[in-house]
Amino acid sequence: MRALVTGGSQGIGGAVCRRLAADAVMRGETPAIVLTVRSFRPDVDELVSTLQEMGARVLPLEAELSDPDAASRVVAAAVDFCGGLDALVSNAGLMGAGGPLAAADVADWDRVFAVNVRAPWLLAKAAFPALTASGGAMVAVASMSGVHPHPNGGAYAASKAALIMLCRQLAQEWGPQGVRVNAVSPGMTRTPLTRHIYANAEVAERRAGLVPLRRVAEPDDVADAVAFLLRSAHVTGENVTVDGGFSSSILGHMPGLPRAGK
Repeated sequence: MRALVTGGSQGIGGAVCRRLAADAVMRGETPAIVLTVRSFRPDVDELVSTLQEMGARVLPLEAELSDPDAASRVVAAAVDFCGGLDALVSNAGLMGAGGPLAAADVADWDRVFAVNVRAPWLLAKAAFPALTASGGAMVAVASMSGVHPHPNGGAYAASKAALIMLCRQLAQEWGPQGVRVNAVSPGMTRTPLTRHIYANAEVAERRAGLVPLRRVAEPDDVADAVAFLLRSAHVTGENVTVDGGFSSSILGHMPGLPRAGK
């Protein structure tokens, strides 16, 4: 497995890196993983050490993906380090300032779209020759917000909707070359970015209670879906929602629904 994972620090990106490394080792392969981060921090060093202990060759790269020139540099470094590329996981994303769209700032809108949509497109463009050569695949991490908007999300929901459509269009265009492209849309997930939310026990319990599976996702749950899509040879152009059934349960929250036996 030769993989490039953006946003590869702790959280979903780190879980994806660990899962890909573990699966490759189980197959008897020596995984080569290039991960990008906005800045090097102790948690990044810890992830790199963990992957190396698992038997992976690892190259961490510092990259600001809002820079339109960053994607080609990152992909070139990954192809050189790995000797090719089997998988591109576009995980890096940005929430932005949020707030109502009527009050949104143009600079914030542009930055969110630059990271959440333009960067995956540019990464895909740069990686296409290597993925074609290997018959590889791309998975982008979107969000259930790309399908189900909520107030005060700012540019985020619109950018994730665009990312999902980007993956669907790439899947159609690249299918004849044997390159598959899919998206994964996490729902409520415990990550370092949401730790402050789940630190409130009441909020954590209420959130879990809304999910049919009665728990919010962990990063490993999302990594499972990414790994599935990377290895599924006849699945492309799909958006797999990883939310425990939450986004399809809206009708169950309506008052006045008939009850069993009534």
